Amino acid sequence: MSRGRDVAARGPLRVRAVGLRRRAGAWTFALRAWLSAATARPRAALAPLTDPVTAVVSPAAWALLVLLVPALVAGWALGWVELLLVGFALTALLLICLAFVLGAHRATAELDLSRQRVVVGERANGRLVLTNAGARRAPSALVELPVGRTVAGFDVPSLAPGAVHEELFAIPTRRRAILDLGPVRAVRADPFLLLRREHRLTEARLLHVHPRTVVIEGTAAGFLRDLEGLTVRKLADNDVSFHALREYVPGDDRRFVHWKSTARTGTLMVRQFEETRRSHLLVALSTRLDDYADDDELELAVSVAGSLGAQTLREGHTLSALTSVAHLRSDHATVLLDQLSGVDYDPGAPRLSETLRRLGRDVHGASVAVLLTGSLAEPADLRRARRQLAPDVRVIVVRSQVGADLALRPMGDLDLVTLGVLEELPTVMRRLAAP
Repeated sequence: MSRGRDVAARGPLRVRAVGLRRRAGAWTFALRAWLSAATARPRAALAPLTDPVTAVVSPAAWALLVLLVPALVAGWALGWVELLLVGFALTALLLICLAFVLGAHRATAELDLSRQRVVVGERANGRLVLTNAGARRAPSALVELPVGRTVAGFDVPSLAPGAVHEELFAIPTRRRAILDLGPVRAVRADPFLLLRREHRLTEARLLHVHPRTVVIEGTAAGFLRDLEGLTVRKLADNDVSFHALREYVPGDDRRFVHWKSTARTGTLMVRQFEETRRSHLLVALSTRLDDYADDDELELAVSVAGSLGAQTLREGHTLSALTSVAHLRSDHATVLLDQLSGVDYDPGAPRLSETLRRLGRDVHGASVAVLLTGSLAEPADLRRARRQLAPDVRVIVVRSQVGADLALRPMGDLDLVTLGVLEELPTVMRRLAAP
């Protein structure tokens, strides 16, 4: 019996509703990105003029200013004492609020993280040290630490000259992400939150929340090693597996001239070789929204990509990794996992077959290709994706379907794996490595 959710069992209406909600979210994200890009240039041009004002004056304060000026003008012109009183009261309120945000910040801060990289589910521990570098006592203040889209606040007491205050914090990590930590800022604000003045104390830092991965050991880890040195039906001018002799053509390396045959035939002959297979893994991760039934399937696919990629690099083999829209750097396991921390759905991402047609042409010499997708990927597209790769490349498709039973079956000239939990990945690799 299946351990988890069967996509078909959810009902077509529910699946369609979930898909529409997720697609609407992706469209909203794409619209925001387009608007941000379209307005980036005018916002950058106006920033030197607007930022000093908008960073201090809140929308509520702007609303009061809009009321204040007409009240004073109308009260003076019409002789309405009530309007003049309202205008003077609002003016006094803003002046009182202004007094709260005046003054220089003399504090310095140091932001220290125990680790720059953590795995999903781990806590990132940190320390914030504030020092009063001024010659006078610093008043109590609010210090804020932006963490991604949220903000953590610390109430710092009044500090004597040279005094130090330390705050310890822990950041829970429930999902993969690349989090911007900071910049730490000291905040002065009035009790009515009409005016707010910030002073940057540190620069921003990055925290990478890596996907969960599993270590692939034993016969599973030997899956790629077993392919090392096997010959393929492709001729090369420089390799270790001798194939035949042929006549010399201009440009051939003279080191491979076979002199005995040359002397016997009177024609310059050179050696020709069969190309030997190298351990080169291609990992192609679909970031197309319509390939996944839910976000958990994408998380599982990313974890599989990280597990296979990190294992390949640890063993010293060649790795090529790509998503639906871009190549990933794959020269070091940490660099790969850093990039996977930020992988998300790509608006307008093509199908896997189109991805391999456009990006796969830049990958040469792969011996194994692992295509990672969700439970909604169409079998016809998987077959088309297979045709984009060389015939001598072994192709494995891993469909993420959280909670489903592990399944491995051939589908034409590729292997189709249904994976329900990440911990079963080593079992899959052992089965694939079996003769």
